Amino acid sequence: MRFPRFFPGASYDLAIDLGTVNTVVYLRDKGIVLSEPSIVAMETINGISRVRAVGAEAKLMLGKTPDNVRTIRPLRDGVIADIEVAEQMIKYFIDKARGGPRRFARSPEIAISIPSSATQVERRAIQQAATNAGARKVYLIEESMAAAIGAGLPVTEPIGAMVVDIGGGTTEVAILSLRGLAYSASVRVGGDRMDDAIALGIRRKHNLMIGEVTAERIKMEIGTAETPGDGVGAITTVRGRHLVNGMPAEVEVSQGEISHFLAELTAQIVEATLSALEKAEPELASDIHGQGIVMTGGGSLLDHLDVVLSTATGLPVTVAENALMCVAMGAGRALEDPVYQGVLIGT
Repeated sequence: MRFPRFFPGASYDLAIDLGTVNTVVYLRDKGIVLSEPSIVAMETINGISRVRAVGAEAKLMLGKTPDNVRTIRPLRDGVIADIEVAEQMIKYFIDKARGGPRRFARSPEIAISIPSSATQVERRAIQQAATNAGARKVYLIEESMAAAIGAGLPVTEPIGAMVVDIGGGTTEVAILSLRGLAYSASVRVGGDRMDDAIALGIRRKHNLMIGEVTAERIKMEIGTAETPGDGVGAITTVRGRHLVNGMPAEVEVSQGEISHFLAELTAQIVEATLSALEKAEPELASDIHGQGIVMTGGGSLLDHLDVVLSTATGLPVTVAENALMCVAMGAGRALEDPVYQGVLIGT
């Protein structure tokens, strides 16, 4: 059992939304203090590797590094793919969130979000990385539970609530009630795969190769889940390398094209949501019909995705306020508020 802590240093406990694309950190009693890309730049000199940059600084180097510098995403599909680099990244974010390394400070307790599909091996990897990065105690919390708490859903009450959390690596679909998951599923569709689909679509249609930063920019500027009424919509200019002559080139890409490139991924999110509703108990289904579905995560900000989901389910769909921060906010509240005791794994 955990008890409230009143001694100095308690405010340095953290909750981390360790995402495939972005990491968001919540500091106890202070709220969100950090949100940066989950990227590490490693430099090799004389056969020895060291961290060159982390987060926003490392993202600026994507696709622009010399041979001895690699930019690495240590997480894939919401779980750790490179534990050593992940440890370096987590340590950097912990120190930065706390205002720099603290020589005599108490080691923090940390709550970290995990996909519901994470295996025991993957869960242990996350705990090990956080412990090695300096955590005194590591708690895990399912992403969908954290997202629901952060979105303000009544997860502690006998009321069915439904959340669709679309992150960088996975989409978490869950029905919650009484501090537990009545149903949860995780599909490996998220912002990363949307970027990949855009880059692949442009490569096939326009013979233009673009990088992941450009693909992400296109998604944010004109990305949509619904084809515009005129089939074209907004248009943006895209620069990259032409595959035929190898020279720098630019083309115009329309919103209608992007919706086509993303159609298969959008359909998978809709299918996962419909599957959850079909498996809901009647009383929970009744509650959800009255309250609707709440979307969280960066992927939920894709234009018209809420409309597509509402049309497919026949239910009201809303995007949570501060959708990008919901998971970190929910994990932080679970760490500091006794009313959520029991939702943290390891308590």
